[in-house]
Amino acid sequence: MTTSALTNENEKFPSVSFARVTGLFYLLIAFAGAFSIGYMPSVIFAADDMTETIQNMVDNKLLFHMGIAGDIAVILMEVILTSMLYKMFKSVNQTLSLIAAFSRMGMAVVMGINLLNYVLPSVLVNSPEYLQVFQASELENIVSIFLDMHQKAVYVWQLFFGLHLVILGYLIYKSGVFPKIFGTLNMVGSFGYTLQSFKELLFPQFSSLDIGITILLVIVVIGELGFTFYLLIKGMKKAEA
Repeated sequence: MTTSALTNENEKFPSVSFARVTGLFYLLIAFAGAFSIGYMPSVIFAADDMTETIQNMVDNKLLFHMGIAGDIAVILMEVILTSMLYKMFKSVNQTLSLIAAFSRMGMAVVMGINLLNYVLPSVLVNSPEYLQVFQASELENIVSIFLDMHQKAVYVWQLFFGLHLVILGYLIYKSGVFPKIFGTLNMVGSFGYTLQSFKELLFPQFSSLDIGITILLVIVVIGELGFTFYLLIKGMKKAEA
């Protein structure tokens, strides 16, 4: 490839600093998500004990609301990150980059709607007027429905995320400015989200799929984290002859 061709190829992509800011948003989303999706639920939600769960929601109201705030932060940053990824890869294939962007934005929309499944039960268990209207068993059933629907909605947004990742992986692979291994890991591992969503939403009895799903999810996490830290540390490499 000639020098002028290399220059034109490199000019198709955003700057190294742009790539690093993109990586920073990836990392911030990971930290916020680890808190709101990982830590907060582990403290608040007691397995198969709705009475304890509701008591935890009351006793740890601030933590629960911080978890909701973490979800809001993730959603807002997802909008920014989606736009940045579209700009980064539109020169590789604009149509696929647009599909990837719409898929990730669809995920963010579902996540936003899903916040209601946390907000509404929080209002119920912390409002004296509702506590007077509902008996304890009724309140537990209502809160249980909201929390179950929240988890189901997670599997819905994972469908959008899986589609996004398989396309993003392809774009990374074809870009020529990022290591192909990250593209391969994202493409292969993305099916972990897709399979898990179909299984949990439609075929929860198929527990034999769990091991395969777990392996795929580990692969995609490695791919996502690897891509994140590559963006943060190196940004992107220049096209080579």
